[in-house]
Formats: sequence, structure tokens, C-alpha cells
Amino acid sequence: MSEQPRQPRRRPAPAGAGGKQAKPYRRPQKDPVRMLAFEVLRAVDERDAYANLVLPPLLRKARQDEKFQARDAALATELVYGTLRRQGTYDAVIKACIDRPLREVDPPVLDVLSLGAHQLLGTRIPTHAAVSASVELARVVLGDGRAKFVNAVLRKIAAHDLDGWLERVAPPYEEDAEEHLAVYHSHPRWVVSALWDALGGGRAGIEDLLEADNERPEVTLVARPGRSTPQELLEAVGEESALPGRWSPYAVRMAEGGEPGALEAVREGRAGVQDEGSQLVAMALAAVPVEGRDERWLDGCAGPGGKAALLGALAAERGAFLLASEKQPHRARLVERALAGNPGPYQVITADGTRPAWRPGSFDRVLMDVPCSGLGALRRRPEARWRRRPEDLEGFAPLQRGLLRQALTAVRVGGVVGYATCSPHLAETRVVVDDVLKGRGAGNAPVSAELIDARPFMAGVPALGDGPDVQLWPHLHGTDAMYLALLRRTA
Repeated sequence: MSEQPRQPRRRPAPAGAGGKQAKPYRRPQKDPVRMLAFEVLRAVDERDAYANLVLPPLLRKARQDEKFQARDAALATELVYGTLRRQGTYDAVIKACIDRPLREVDPPVLDVLSLGAHQLLGTRIPTHAAVSASVELARVVLGDGRAKFVNAVLRKIAAHDLDGWLERVAPPYEEDAEEHLAVYHSHPRWVVSALWDALGGGRAGIEDLLEADNERPEVTLVARPGRSTPQELLEAVGEESALPGRWSPYAVRMAEGGEPGALEAVREGRAGVQDEGSQLVAMALAAVPVEGRDERWLDGCAGPGGKAALLGALAAERGAFLLASEKQPHRARLVERALAGNPGPYQVITADGTRPAWRPGSFDRVLMDVPCSGLGALRRRPEARWRRRPEDLEGFAPLQRGLLRQALTAVRVGGVVGYATCSPHLAETRVVVDDVLKGRGAGNAPVSAELIDARPFMAGVPALGDGPDVQLWPHLHGTDAMYLALLRRTA
């Protein structure tokens, strides 16, 4: 019997604690979807960037890799926006799972934990997959040591679903209604209070509004009159993926999402992306009757150009001239791009609306869509709710009043001014209008103007309140929370 060849002896792996064989080190694997989402969250936190500006170019770059599929882009988008919208709730949950103040957790670690919490509590991703993927991300971006901390915290979070955690971390409504709503619906308490004051009513209305803020909004297109039609956009998007606007005759809703820039009419500037509430504001200003001439229109805060483009198209139908003014040069360039190809006469200038570059009384219609807190667009920019502070409104107030006064100076007697803002906060809406009309503030005289009932100029739109001004709402109208007051110069 022949002797079998002797097999070479293998060197045993070094023993770990308790004599067990230590596992060989495995390099962490990069998950392109979660890496992309983490990169966006870091930009939002470190640079005060907006996700809706950071995410699209990163997705375009990622799509250059054939392995990055449409479902990967959808997941990355959900991880980014879902985490930002629910940040307040997830912070409360994470705080309950750690033994230190939340402020002592490094921001990158907190971003990974928040992404993991959203996968566990806000998506249908299986628990084991959500935890393992988040720990793997932590190994890549934080290192193995802090990945262990992430693993321990996420396993605690996985012990309950979202409803279970809300019962544990939110105070009862009966004890502290505002804090209860703030935690349940992930809004800062001061924002809950301000929205509730502006909305009025009981619990049901404010909860509907807060829930609407946490829903992903549809992409709404505008077919600019004389240059495109809603039918063209409906056919380009596809009947299965598009719906007509609810209120604006120029609006088309991309119900199934999609890339607006892929549409020919959008690329050529004949159509654009514009919330339906923004369209209604421009249309209302254009619909108010004025006696005498109607030849010169002004958009006094025109950037980034959506309302200016619609106003320019409406003015062109009447042979009127539009002057679009914007203080910031880079935003003025966006206005020029939006108005390029407008069928009627227009001009874009870089100018400060509080130090006008035009003669008093030289316009027949003026739109002043003033800078504001942006609390009306929390669906589109969820990070704004965590970035804004109550004291920010004090900084906006003098500017808003100054711009409205200059708008009323710019319009002729009998002409009309539209004061608009993407905020429902009373301090940015009715209080500003009342203060200007009554001359409140040092050195300010009352302005000779009267309020016009704006509701008839939004025909068919329900739930517009008692007037004369109009406040739109996400939960009632499916729009951003745009505010509009129409004023006619009387002397």
C-alpha cells in the first residue's frame, strides 16, 4: 500500500480572548446609495446647503455608473429627505438610547445614526439589513471603533417601531400640546406654535398641516402662456405620469416624479418648474382690473425667476413691458435665464428694491415677493425648519416693510401691488401689511393705499378664509403656504 503524501501543516489563526480563533479582518464595503445620502447630510450640516440643490448633481454623477439603477436613486432620495424631515423625532429617539447629551455626539456620527433610525422606523427595509448597512457605512466613514457605538444604539432603536417610540419620547397631548405635536410631527416647537397661530382652529387642522409638511411634494410644471401649453407638457410627461394642475390653468403635476430637465419645453425655457401657489400669486396680480394705462409691470424681488417668467408671459399677451429687478447678481442671472425668449418686452436689472433704480409712480402693477423665513416651503426644504430661529424674523421684518413701502411708491395712483411671501407666519404677512398701511415704525408715515379682496382673483380655489388677503396651505390646497395681499395706491 503506497504511502499518502503528507499535507502541509497550516499555521493556526491567532487566538483571541478565551482561546477562540480571531476572525480575519474584513474591509468595509462602500454602499454607493448610503454613501451618497451621508454626503448630502454632511453638506447640509457643514455648509448650510440645501438638499434640493446638493442631491441632483450627485445623483447625475452616480448614474454614470451602470450599476447605479433608478431604484438606487429613489432610495437615496428617500433616505435624504426622510431623514431631514423626521430629524426632530429621530433625535428624541436617539437621545433615549444613549448615555450622554445629544450635543456631545459628533455630527457625522449623528448623521449615520439618523440615517439608520430612518431605515428602521420610516421605511420597509428589514431590521437586520437596516442595522448591518448602517454599521457598514459607519465603518467606512467613521472607523471601526465608532461603528461599534452605532451598532449598539441602532439595536436599541430596533427594539420598538415608530409608534412605540413616540409613546415613549413624546409628552401626552393633554399635558403639553405643542411639544407633543413637535415630537410626533418633527417640527421645532416654535414653528408648531407659529403655524398654529396663523392657521387657527383646533388640533385636527394643525396636525393635517404638519403631516402635509412631511409629505414629499409633487413636481409642478408651468406652461408659460404663448410659449407652451399644458397639453404639450401632459403629452411629454405621459398621461400615466402627469395630471393637470388643481387650480392654475397653466399647471401640470408630475405625479410619478421624473426629471423635468428631460422635457424639451423645460430645456428651451418655454416651461418651468413652479409651485402652483406661486403661479396663483402671479396670476392674481395680473387679473386685478386697473383704470387707464396698463403698460409697465415690475417684479421687485425677481430671483430666481419663476414668477417673473410667468408675469412676463402674461404681460406680453397685453403688450406690457416687464422690469425684473433682483439684488443678488447670481440670482439676477437666473432671472435672465428664466425670461430668455419671452415674447414681450422685458429687462432684467441688478438692483436693491429698498433703494429703487426707477422713478416713483412709474408702474401700473408691482409684485414684491419678499425674502422670508421660508416656513411655507418646508415640504421642499425640510432642513429649513431646523435651521431657522425665531429671532430670524426680527431680521426680515425691516426688509419686508421697506420693500412693501417702496413697491407702493413705485406704483402709480390707481395701480396695484401684490405683497407675497412663502411664509404663513403672521409676523411676515398681515403684521407687515398693517404696519406699512398705518405707518408704524420710527419716521414712517401712513401709506395711501387700500386692501383689495384677493379671493375673487383666485377663482375656484376653496378655503381662502375671510379675506381680504389670502393664505394658501399645503394640506388644504396642495401648494406651498404662499401669502398674498393685494393693495391699490389711492393717493
